[in-house]
Amino acid sequence: SKKILFSKIYKAFASRLNQRYKCNIHIFIKKEKEKMKDFESLKTSIANKVLTISFNRPDKMNTFSGQMLRDILDVLDEAEKDDDIRAVIFTGSGKAFCAGADLSSGEDTFDMSEKNESNEEVKRDTGGVLTLRLFDFKKPLIAAINGAAVGVGVTMTLPMDVRICSDKAKFGFVFAKRGIVPEACSSWFLPKIVGISNALQWCLSGKIFLPQEALEKGLITEITSEDDLLKRAEEIAADFVNATSSLSVTLIRQMLWKMLGADHPMEAHKIDSRGVYSLGKTGEASEGVMSFLEKREPNFPGKVSKDLPDFYPWWKEKEFK
Repeated sequence: SKKILFSKIYKAFASRLNQRYKCNIHIFIKKEKEKMKDFESLKTSIANKVLTISFNRPDKMNTFSGQMLRDILDVLDEAEKDDDIRAVIFTGSGKAFCAGADLSSGEDTFDMSEKNESNEEVKRDTGGVLTLRLFDFKKPLIAAINGAAVGVGVTMTLPMDVRICSDKAKFGFVFAKRGIVPEACSSWFLPKIVGISNALQWCLSGKIFLPQEALEKGLITEITSEDDLLKRAEEIAADFVNATSSLSVTLIRQMLWKMLGADHPMEAHKIDSRGVYSLGKTGEASEGVMSFLEKREPNFPGKVSKDLPDFYPWWKEKEFK
């Protein structure tokens, strides 16, 4: 059609000018939402360099299952390799975000003794497998919590960088009421986010609490209406995507998270120095400085898939024992 032809011509013209004059002409043609391959338990869409992942088991309140874990890990692997994806939003289909573990196995839900097919003495907690993957993820993560986030439904959000919710959300660290303990590495994440007293109060009681309490104690940063939730999450994602270096964003995300476990500020100084030195030698820093001096939008050349500095990752992977 004429509209598609005009779009292609305009994009080619803008790209040519950007390359020749080192500027960054905005293309104002609205991008249609794209989709990744189909997943059994997820829906996905991509727009404006942001991937939205929706848990898609609305008839089961989006409860967490082995299939959902596999699907999430697969989609994260794809997203990390795709330089056109700069941020990821998680949300839920239907009324729930994720109402916890799938309890359809009844009393045997948490009995792993017969399910342990590996040689490990202890079977790994699947929530922890997910949160450790999120912890190492190279791009910003946003939780748009649209409804119930209970058990693993809330602990999975703790390694995400921003958590916002609708006024229909509710939360619960209900492990003491299920006869188990907090999972998904939440005993590491939760006190760092809300403080030890708040973490203990929620976990020891297993109480269900509402958005205002979550906001007051720092678990979430904003409450929106149900209709505005995804729009607000997309606005936050755009702040991370627009006019920022993808390499800087990846390094900053990991620096701030990983330094939570450092034993001395010297550890931060080591990585700060390597980061400034490495990016200072590349087109990232020069483009950042020149775009500022020339009062234009930056056009950073670096790609997360291939241009991260040699010192990345600087941490040693921990072994499950």
